[in-house]
Amino acid sequence: MADPELVDVVVLGLGVGGEEVAGRLAEAGLTVVGIERDLVGGECPYWGCIPSKMMIRAANALAEAHRVNELAGSAEVRPDWAPVAKRIREEATDTWDDKVAVDRFTGKGGRFVRGSGRLDGPNRVRVGDQVFETRYGIVLGTGTRPSIPPIDGLADTPYWTNHQAIEVEELPGSLLVLGGGAIGLELAQVFARFGVRVTVIEAADRVLAIEEPEASEIAAKALRADGVTIETAVRAERVSHDGTGFTVHTGDRGFTADRLLVVTGRKAHLEELGLDTVDMDATQRYLPVDERMHVTDGIWAVGDLTGEGAFTHIAMYQAAIVVADVLDHMRRTRGGPDASGTASVIGGAAGVASAVGGAMSAGESTAPGRVPVADYRALPRVTFTDPEVGAVGLTERQARDRGINVQVGYTDLTSSARGWIHKTGNAGFIKLVADADQGVLVGATSVGPAGGEVLSALVVAVHAAVPLSQLRHMIYTYPTFHRAIEEALRNLA
Repeated sequence: MADPELVDVVVLGLGVGGEEVAGRLAEAGLTVVGIERDLVGGECPYWGCIPSKMMIRAANALAEAHRVNELAGSAEVRPDWAPVAKRIREEATDTWDDKVAVDRFTGKGGRFVRGSGRLDGPNRVRVGDQVFETRYGIVLGTGTRPSIPPIDGLADTPYWTNHQAIEVEELPGSLLVLGGGAIGLELAQVFARFGVRVTVIEAADRVLAIEEPEASEIAAKALRADGVTIETAVRAERVSHDGTGFTVHTGDRGFTADRLLVVTGRKAHLEELGLDTVDMDATQRYLPVDERMHVTDGIWAVGDLTGEGAFTHIAMYQAAIVVADVLDHMRRTRGGPDASGTASVIGGAAGVASAVGGAMSAGESTAPGRVPVADYRALPRVTFTDPEVGAVGLTERQARDRGINVQVGYTDLTSSARGWIHKTGNAGFIKLVADADQGVLVGATSVGPAGGEVLSALVVAVHAAVPLSQLRHMIYTYPTFHRAIEEALRNLA
């Protein structure tokens, strides 16, 4: 077997976060090997954020066309899935071909290796018969895969994950969705608006169980209005498939449909990474990291496998921290900013670091010990149903469980000027969760036609710990949806 090849950094897994890290480090002049067994870019561009939002955009256009009858005359709507499937195939995914992404990475100076890599001891990664040894470290970005529950009979059926749901060319007549989280509800609403008979089965007592109860209620009501059947507090006990359709058995009830979509969470398959070769536990659900994304000496992790949230924006946020920290580690390893002869490389990381580190100057962000660290207090998330459900920070229940002296401010979006103007399709609310002792927001939820966009103001408020007194004395544009924040502040109690 050939001797290990010495390189600066190996990035194992080129999902959103891994691709960002590998590309930035390659641009900075390091010798970077990027390893990916599937598609460079990961879930988001091929089976997640991008194609699913194309589906949602099309489904929302149908819904808006139906609303013409209440607002502006009459309209006849005939759904057609073909242009949606064509757009996903041609515009979003290049028919699930990552050549553009691979070329983008190699064009930055990186070296791409297709295959399944694993750790092979400290500072070493193996891909087949190739072994790479690193000067500065290894970055793990292998992501997660659907977590399939151990339901009797399920494994033996041709169930769908999000992959098959995104790739579908012809819609089924009916669909069972196992899981009432964000992905399940988004896809359920899309398919229902295109004429599919959809039933959502959720084991918890409400859909969107991680969000505020008020958000769950509005989301469920909206989907039911689109014809979706929602069954909560129902646990699937057995799944069968007779060659043409599925039955999900729940005690004395059975739900049948042409197809079954399983969206019950995701799991990092750590047992595949060779963690035992660096004395790490591979039996965990996710890979724990510190505030600089360190797994252990010389190893960083980024993205979904860290367990901080399966969101592209989290992976990109973490990637910026990793890039800055790897470059800082390189500089210190080489003996200082000038001894390395790579001052321009380090300078190139300043923008990356400052993007995460707030007001840090370029010099500060790259000084030893001053690399920005992760802060998830203001982690934003959006469920892109209609209405959108945006949330940041803590829910009311989470805040109370932490012993915070909670104040809650709530306002119904339909009572706002913009909500009244919007009329049909105006369901939503703003809910604020404040720490009364500190006088700041610790969480907020924005539900409405532009819930995800309105959320941005609330993210800033939570992230920067803007005093409530200051928020109350802001000028809120009239008539906008975000002006409802002002009313919610008035209602804090």
